Amino acid sequence: MNHLKIIKVDENNATKEGLFCVKNPKYEGFQLKLNWLKERWKEGLKLKILKNSNDKIGFIEYIPGEYAWRPVQAKGYLFIHCLMVYAKKNYHFGYGSKLIQECLDDAKKMNKAGVAVMASKGTWMADKSVFLKNRFELIASKDRFDLLVYKLKKSPNPSLLNWEENLSKYKGLNLIYANQCPLFIKSVDEMKQTAIAYGLDLKVTIIDSAKEAQQTPSGCGTYNLVYNGKLLSDHYISNTRFKNILNKEIC
Repeated sequence: MNHLKIIKVDENNATKEGLFCVKNPKYEGFQLKLNWLKERWKEGLKLKILKNSNDKIGFIEYIPGEYAWRPVQAKGYLFIHCLMVYAKKNYHFGYGSKLIQECLDDAKKMNKAGVAVMASKGTWMADKSVFLKNRFELIASKDRFDLLVYKLKKSPNPSLLNWEENLSKYKGLNLIYANQCPLFIKSVDEMKQTAIAYGLDLKVTIIDSAKEAQQTPSGCGTYNLVYNGKLLSDHYISNTRFKNILNKEIC
């Protein structure tokens, strides 16, 4: 782990350092993510990138639990949104653990009850194994999602909210998403056009606050594809995947 350095990304250096998953400031999703971050930084969000002497190799994003963009109740905790180590060559060196420790250290400094995270074996979230390795405790599971906590002091556990009860309010074909993740944005316009070609009206709602994200109809919180109260996808999808879903579920 020689020459490792953690960079705290903020409004002053975001364009220079990049956002890890999106490095090109000219890409549409970069500006959308940056605008999203500007509001979250006011709420205490931290985005940190792990670098070695050659390249950026990982990042972590976390926020005070009351502002978590997942359907959870985690007031008094820090909540990890994203954890990623990129390129298989960087696996198994403890880089993910180093980033988690960075969050734990901040939680201690801020006198938080601990750190919570939602994990998943599926797409777009870190697996629970890296958190269990770092002495997190699995406290709840639902669908493909796992809620884990590392407690620093005695306090009520975080909990999952009942996202399924929110499904019934969505009639027709709905895409409910946030600009937290900038990678998928190019597919949204394509999906709109595909829906029109299928004779469907895709209603698109952009989530603007943590409160809205906590009341979405899936465990992901920040991406939800719903048709007449049925969840079709709880993670970011391509237009090709969207077509496959339409052919199977609707048409």
